[in-house]
Amino acid sequence: MPFIPTKESPLLISFFYRYIEFLLKLRFHSVNVVQKYTPSKESRTVYFLNHNYWWDGLLPLYLSKKYFNQNTRAIMEYTQMRRYRFFSRIGAFSIDPTSPKSSIKTLRYALNFLTKKKSCLYIYPEGKIVPVTEKTSAFQNGLSWIYQHTDGVDFVPIGIYIDHSKFSKPELNIYIGDSVDHFKSLSRSNLTELFKKNLDIVLEQCRTMSYQVHS
Repeated sequence: MPFIPTKESPLLISFFYRYIEFLLKLRFHSVNVVQKYTPSKESRTVYFLNHNYWWDGLLPLYLSKKYFNQNTRAIMEYTQMRRYRFFSRIGAFSIDPTSPKSSIKTLRYALNFLTKKKSCLYIYPEGKIVPVTEKTSAFQNGLSWIYQHTDGVDFVPIGIYIDHSKFSKPELNIYIGDSVDHFKSLSRSNLTELFKKNLDIVLEQCRTMSYQVHS
């Protein structure tokens, strides 16, 4: 299956960021963000997020521009990239999880990008949208592979939860956790399980955010 690389357009990125801001104000009662991690001017970061909503694909650009001030890339499933080609213009590149050879090509492409200052990469390690009633489903091993092949890169969990319980419009809750650190010598499967636990913790915090905001 072909690989779709990034073909970044600064003009389109600027326009699309404003468009995302407009959409968030239009569709949500509020956007509540707790930020435990702030990158330095030199930071290179991998953010890993749960994947429960259509909105997930729009949030990397929004977060990077508004909260992190980093150069953004995101890994997107190939069939979705083929359907929404414009995502390559705002920093996304494709992965085919059914093809090990294609997946390695994608991961090496990600590693090359992460050598640059102020770079950040967004990964949805579940690899697909899962029901919001689940904490997280099984992770793919790509996140752990990148972790074992990088040095000096921060790995940060981000929880996303949309709360429909209080207002006619839903609230968007985003919880940005602290950078996590695990022994790189651990097996890939053990690292994957640890990353899953890291995300489960921030996701639980995210689900209780609106009660804290309105208390």
